[in-house]
Amino acid sequence: MKKRLVAAVLACVMGLGMVACGDKDSGKKGGSSGSDELVDGKFKETKHITVEVYDRGVDGQSDPADNMYTDYIKKGMLDDYNVEVEFVTVPRWTETEEINNLLASGGAPDICMTYSYPTIQTYANMGGVLDMKPLLDENQDKLKNLNDWLGDTNLYWNLSDENGTLWAIEGKRANNRRINTFIRKDWLDKLNLEEPKTREEFHDCLVAFRDNADELLGKDAKKMVPFSLSYDVGWRAALLIESQMDPDITDKELYVNGFDDRKLTQKGTKEAVKILNEWYNDGLVWKDFALYAAGDTTEDDMLKAGYVGAFMHNWDYPFRNGEDSIQANLKRMVGDDAKFVAVDCFENSKGETLKYVDSTAGDRKIFFPSTNDEPLASLLYLDWISDPEHIKYLQIGDEGVTHKVLDDGAIEVIAAPQGSKEIMNSGNNIDYTITCNGLSLGDEDLTLLSLAHSYPGSDPADVEQAIDYAARNPKEDKNEKITEVAAENGMGEALRVKSEVAFDTAVVAKPSEFDKVWDNAIKDYLSSGGQAIIDERTQKFEAKYGSSTSVD
Repeated sequence: MKKRLVAAVLACVMGLGMVACGDKDSGKKGGSSGSDELVDGKFKETKHITVEVYDRGVDGQSDPADNMYTDYIKKGMLDDYNVEVEFVTVPRWTETEEINNLLASGGAPDICMTYSYPTIQTYANMGGVLDMKPLLDENQDKLKNLNDWLGDTNLYWNLSDENGTLWAIEGKRANNRRINTFIRKDWLDKLNLEEPKTREEFHDCLVAFRDNADELLGKDAKKMVPFSLSYDVGWRAALLIESQMDPDITDKELYVNGFDDRKLTQKGTKEAVKILNEWYNDGLVWKDFALYAAGDTTEDDMLKAGYVGAFMHNWDYPFRNGEDSIQANLKRMVGDDAKFVAVDCFENSKGETLKYVDSTAGDRKIFFPSTNDEPLASLLYLDWISDPEHIKYLQIGDEGVTHKVLDDGAIEVIAAPQGSKEIMNSGNNIDYTITCNGLSLGDEDLTLLSLAHSYPGSDPADVEQAIDYAARNPKEDKNEKITEVAAENGMGEALRVKSEVAFDTAVVAKPSEFDKVWDNAIKDYLSSGGQAIIDERTQKFEAKYGSSTSVD
């Protein structure tokens, strides 16, 4: 089992955070380094703000802090508000640890984002994060785009019912599709197999891939991987895991165990992992899946080379990255017929292929650290990037350069040359549209029409199928409005690592040892803080909703 690089010891980080946050008690919190007076909508004095942007470390990417899109934002903010914008890169795959370190050192950008709300809460409790509620209240008249785009749901998703604090707003999921299962269509055709519609049929396809490796891969038969996983089993087998859960699971049970979004402690997860364990020991799962950490390209390279029969991932994963996408590489390296297609085959006890999808909230959490001396300029930045026209430009760029308009009006993305300033390092350029995750062209019909044409190198029909399957039978998150669980503070990274270890070791265990390995890993996870979180979540849910198991 691979060794994982864990962030600095929490106690040390929190101690540094206390010092860093304490240094900012000199009257700057929520304040400004200069005049906040606006004349004709612009600051009289030029402001300067720093904004976090992810560095995804992709070969051929544009400079995350200096490209066509950062130039567009910088010029727009300076022209419209007299605000200079500087981008600060944070590694995407270790963003939680990096934000922890930046907050602890007092060097975080003025506008930060993270997927980890407990990280924000930890530093908020130490005075290291600005309360956004009074900032929003005081400046409502200046934030029309932000209000119109996010609405109360996303702006106030994290508003505390207990004390009225708002430590972060939620970016909006424009398309809340989540995960799909993908399978090699050309392999199915070669073996005269139909696209699977049940888990049993899917399993039979994997067996057929394994048993016909010579026919499918020839001299590379030993490289055959019927089903690929990664170290992040909870995400990469999510549809299987969720199919083993009770389809009538209560809001209370989802919430109590929901601090781990990989559903480690939900009922049914063990049964799903046992299925994976059986597949692994039958030679159906990539034997080395647990050896490679986040950001490693080994698995993607196997997918591109044509050695993998099936996998689960983000709903559009094989289509991403234009001419360097998995789909485009397969065609170049294997042949025109080689491709992955989405299938919908993991049924629950009711025979439904239920999809647990996020609310429009639940995306990146956007917050201002207490070191932010320009909160108004920062809010105006969020408003500017929430303008529908700005979102549209950032997502599709210039006509004839990064997109073209088809006869039916659909927008089709054109792949920019690798390393050019026009390269979008993330799907739909979401690293810059931080209040918007997913394609949004200002018109729903145009957006859906264009979505299938947003992936250069991929057949729009294959994308349409993925769009359809990922949206079938959705079960959307609810907001319990319980924003702080003290037992979670500072535990996110440590429990994430233990969750991954639990999944990984159980999948690769000998069948006779599976129960022991799984049960011991769960015991360790719970004793390391998981049980305390479950207990506090239970208590707080019951205090808020009484004997009810549902959220109104």
